Amino acid sequence: MGVTNVSEYPALISGDRHLQREDLNDQTARAAQGLRDMGIKPGNAVAMLVRNDFPFFEVSFAAQAVGAYSVPVNWHLAPGEMTHILEDCDAKVLIAHADLYNSLGDAVPSHIPILLIPTPPELQAAYNLDDAACTLPAGAEVWGQWLADHPPIEDRYPKVPWSMMYTSGTTGLPKGVKREMQEPEDAAKVLALRDEVYGLGPGVRSIIAGPLYHGAPNNFSTRSVQVGETLVIMPRFDAEEFLTLVEKHQICTAFMVPVMFVRLLELPDAVRQKYDLSSLRQITHAAAPCPAEVKQAMCDWMGPIFSEFYAGTEGGYWTICHAEDWQKKPGTVGRVVEDATVKTLDDDGNPTPVGEPGEIFGRLHTFSDFTYHNMPDERAKIERDGLITLGDVGYLDEDGFLFLCDRKRDMVISGGVNIYPAEIEAVLVQMDGVKDCAVFGIPDAEYGETLMAVIEPHAGVTLDQDNLTQHLRGLLAGFKVPRVMEFRESLPRGDDGKIYKRRIRDEFWKDSGRQI
Repeated sequence: MGVTNVSEYPALISGDRHLQREDLNDQTARAAQGLRDMGIKPGNAVAMLVRNDFPFFEVSFAAQAVGAYSVPVNWHLAPGEMTHILEDCDAKVLIAHADLYNSLGDAVPSHIPILLIPTPPELQAAYNLDDAACTLPAGAEVWGQWLADHPPIEDRYPKVPWSMMYTSGTTGLPKGVKREMQEPEDAAKVLALRDEVYGLGPGVRSIIAGPLYHGAPNNFSTRSVQVGETLVIMPRFDAEEFLTLVEKHQICTAFMVPVMFVRLLELPDAVRQKYDLSSLRQITHAAAPCPAEVKQAMCDWMGPIFSEFYAGTEGGYWTICHAEDWQKKPGTVGRVVEDATVKTLDDDGNPTPVGEPGEIFGRLHTFSDFTYHNMPDERAKIERDGLITLGDVGYLDEDGFLFLCDRKRDMVISGGVNIYPAEIEAVLVQMDGVKDCAVFGIPDAEYGETLMAVIEPHAGVTLDQDNLTQHLRGLLAGFKVPRVMEFRESLPRGDDGKIYKRRIRDEFWKDSGRQI
């Protein structure tokens, strides 16, 4: 599954830098031979602490060519979490941007060889990095020179190893999702589905702004390079810069997360309307729930070009929701794809009736099976009858469309009643002055749990709990209205826009003597 597409356009664009396809192919082949010369064998791990940059793709494709697992590491993690990942995957090399490596201190085990990538100007500018932060240590093995020292590889490993992605670690240390290698003809079926999900194919020009260490941005981007014409890489998301690049490069497809839509919609109308976005054919979103009014506003602006899917690092793609599906069934994440099975089960493992929420279990049968690296018991905990759960609660309607209610661990049981915070959050964020929010359960002596909302107002806005409560009572059943509210200037979140709800919730449970 290497890079073979030929085009007169650059394969990759980042800032003022372009990488032609023949150069990408050559550097990938040299990197593969370099990894092999280091002694890296099929099944080994190649760790990557790399921002959105050309070498991310060179390393990913090179590792695959020698049968190794590329392991993208989230560079926002605490040093201890990074150490855990490097040791857990038994990394045989760490390839890192200079600035990220310089910030690690002693987090990298001393036995792991290091290859450093100079941090390019557009990344320095995007992250306000000075030259000192990006200095290459004396004696460092530097990526470009290392490539030049190796000839292109002449053969490829016959099977396809997928990247080993580590979970976010919201319920403990990050877990490595290690998937069995596949024969090329079997992997091709998964990649064909990926093309459908993201709207990819020959001649397509794509753009990515999300961090490549995340599963969906990684899958979208690597596949864009393999089959599309050009991928434009944003170092980090900026709303107007996104519009500028779409117009400049006549972008056809993009992968985004809902918080990016919010940032785009916050632009003044005059700014939004001055860009020609007519080249866009599909924008795919996932990773976090998208409020219906946000998606509708994007459709009103750019047209019905928005698709989404339900998937996970462990499970692959289970549903696709095309633009026309969402118009007919607002809130759905789509129908189950042809080669997948999806069921909703109650706590006893029985299928729930149509329209009744249950924990979602499924499997994409064309995707090879996986285990949590070094943690097989954790893998067993999420399986029922050959299907696995991603931890979500939802229901299937009479037409076979899947709707999500909430994360199972986020469900609140108050006085014996199941309450899904996502439903309440969707109403709260539509209210004037509310920028974002997190709703969860906190300990309650009488009911076991009671609802709390932590709310981030828009800048300069003062919100009143009594007014919010009164408004919510007109829209929701009384038991769904949070009894406790707190207002904060900002909420902790990742680059994918997800709020780290557990970080907030843990503040209220740490002294309860109870587990959540």
